[in-house]
Amino acid sequence: MAGTGPGPVNRNLLAIAGACFIGFAGFTLVMPFLPLYFVQLGMRDPADIALWSGLSLGVTPGMTALLAPLWGRVADRYGNKFLVLRSLACFIITMVMMGLVTRPWHIFALRVLQGFFAGYGALAVAMAAQAAPRDRMASAIGTVQTAQRLGPALGPAIGGVLAVAIGIRATFFVSSLFYLLAFVLVWRWFVEPARLPALETPDGEPPRLSFASGAAFQQFVLLMGVIFGLQLVDRSFGPVLPLYLEQLGVARSHLALAAGVLFSSVAAAGALGNLVTQRLLQRWPPRALLRWTALAAAAGLLPFVVGAPVVWLVVATIVFGFAIGVAMTASFTAAGHVIPEQSRSTGFGLLTSASLVGLSVSPMASGVLARISIRSVFIVGMITLAVLSAMVSYVLRERVDRAEQPSVEET
Repeated sequence: MAGTGPGPVNRNLLAIAGACFIGFAGFTLVMPFLPLYFVQLGMRDPADIALWSGLSLGVTPGMTALLAPLWGRVADRYGNKFLVLRSLACFIITMVMMGLVTRPWHIFALRVLQGFFAGYGALAVAMAAQAAPRDRMASAIGTVQTAQRLGPALGPAIGGVLAVAIGIRATFFVSSLFYLLAFVLVWRWFVEPARLPALETPDGEPPRLSFASGAAFQQFVLLMGVIFGLQLVDRSFGPVLPLYLEQLGVARSHLALAAGVLFSSVAAAGALGNLVTQRLLQRWPPRALLRWTALAAAAGLLPFVVGAPVVWLVVATIVFGFAIGVAMTASFTAAGHVIPEQSRSTGFGLLTSASLVGLSVSPMASGVLARISIRSVFIVGMITLAVLSAMVSYVLRERVDRAEQPSVEET
C-alpha cells in the first residue's frame, strides 16, 4: 500500500494471517461438535439436533452480512483494526458463556450476540487484498485464506481430543483463550495504514463502485455468485457430519474423533489449495480453473452420497477441500482484478457480503435438508457445484481487458 513500505505491509499481513489462524483454530475446537453438545444439553431427536445446529451455526454470519454496511461506516471513521479487535473481544466473552449454558436456546442466543460483532475472518481477506499490489493480490489473499484453513485443520483434531479428555463444555474455555491470543497479536503487531484522501469524495463519503465497462460488472456479479455458491457447499458439513458418521455405524464414543479427522482433512487440503492458486493462475485462466475445480469438488462429495467407508471419506474430503480452496482464492483474485482501483474497499466489501451470506445460509439449509435425509445435503452440494461449473463455462469470459484484469487473463 502506498506510503507504508514493504516492511509494514508484510508485518500487517503476518499479523492478520496469524490472528486468523489462531481464531479459526479456536472456533473449530468446539463448533464442529455442536450437535454432540446439544445432546449433552438434553436434546434427543436427531432431526431437531441438526436443525438447531444449523440455525446456531448460520445465524452469526447472516447477521454479520446484514450489518456489514453499518460496520463499514464505522471502519471509515475508526479503521479496520478497531473492527477486528471488537470482534475478537466479543468471541473471548461469548465462548466462555457458551461453556456455562444449560439450555439449547442459550447457544442460539449467544450466536446471535456474536453476529453483532463477528466477521473478522472475511474482513481479513479484504484487508489483505487492499494492502497488496495487484500483481501480488492472489498471493496475499491465498496467505490469509491458507491461515483460515490451517486453523480449522488443527482445531477439530485438537478439539476431538479435548472433548474426550476434559469434555466439550470445558473446551469452550480453551477456545476463549485462543481468541485472547489472537486479540493480543492484532493489538500489538497490526499497524493501521493511513487512509488515502484521494479515495474519498469531497463530502467525505466513500466513492461509489463504478466499473469501467458493462462486461466488467457482469464478471464481478458472476464471481460474487460463485463465491456465495462455494461457501454454501463448503460449510454444509458442519451441522450433519457427526450425525452422518453415526448413521454409517461409527461408535458414539469415537464420533468426535472421526468427525475431527474429516474436518481437519478438508481444512488442510483447502489450505494447500489456497496456497498454490497463484501458480495455477499463471498457467490457466480463471474460467478453466474455476470450471474444473468445481467439478472436482463435486466428485469429492460422491463417496458421501453412496455411503463409502470412513477411509474413503478421508480421501474424498481431501479432494473436495483442495478443489474448494483453489476455486475460492481464484474467485476472489479474479473479482479483485475487475474492481476499479478507486473503489477496491467497496468492491471487496460486496465480495465479503457474498461470502458471509453463503456462510449463513449453508448450515441453515443443511439443517433443513437433514430433516428429510442427511445424504440429501451432499446430493444438493454436488448439484450446486455442477451448476457453478456450467455458469463459469458459459458466462465468465476467457479473456478480460488488460486494464481490468492485468495479471490473471493470460492463457
